[in-house]
Amino acid sequence: MSDGGGGARLTHLDDRGAARMVDVSGKDVTGRTATATGRVRVSTEVVGLLRDTGPDGGMPKGDALAIARIAGIMAAKRTPDLIPLCHPIALSRAELDLQVADDAVEITATVGTADRTGVEMEALTAVSVAALTVIDMVKSVDRGAVVERVRLEAKDGGRRGPWRRESEPA
Repeated sequence: MSDGGGGARLTHLDDRGAARMVDVSGKDVTGRTATATGRVRVSTEVVGLLRDTGPDGGMPKGDALAIARIAGIMAAKRTPDLIPLCHPIALSRAELDLQVADDAVEITATVGTADRTGVEMEALTAVSVAALTVIDMVKSVDRGAVVERVRLEAKDGGRRGPWRRESEPA
C-alpha cells in the first residue's frame, strides 16, 4: 500500500504506529479468490504409508490426508479468530488438495468469497493448519517431518486486480 507520497506503509498501523483493523466499508463487494501452497517434507516410510490404499491410508492414526483436508477447510473459516486484525468474511469456497510426492505432502488451498476484502490470509492459514495436521498425523512414524514453503501463489479480485507469483528458477 502506498502512503500517497510514494512510500510504502503498513496498513494495519495508524499514524501513531498503533495496531488497527483496516476500514474496508468503502470498498466494493467483489468476487475474490486466493491460492496458497506449502509442503510437508516426510520420510520415505511415511510416503509409503500414505500411498497405502487401505482404509486408513496405512497410518497408525488413520487417514492423514483426509483429516488434514478437513482441518485446512476449518482453519480457513476460523482465520479471523487466529489472525488478530483479519476481517471476518463469508467464505463461498475452501478447497484443499493434498498430493503425496516422493519426499513430501504437497498442499494447495484455494479460497473464495464475495466481499470487501481478500482471502489471502484464509488460503495461507488453510495450508498452514493442513500442514501442521499432517505432522500431527505422521509424528509417530516420522518425528523429523518439516513444514516448508508456505506461500501465496495467486489472488484475483479486488481493486488491485489479479496477482501471480512469478516462477522461480529450479
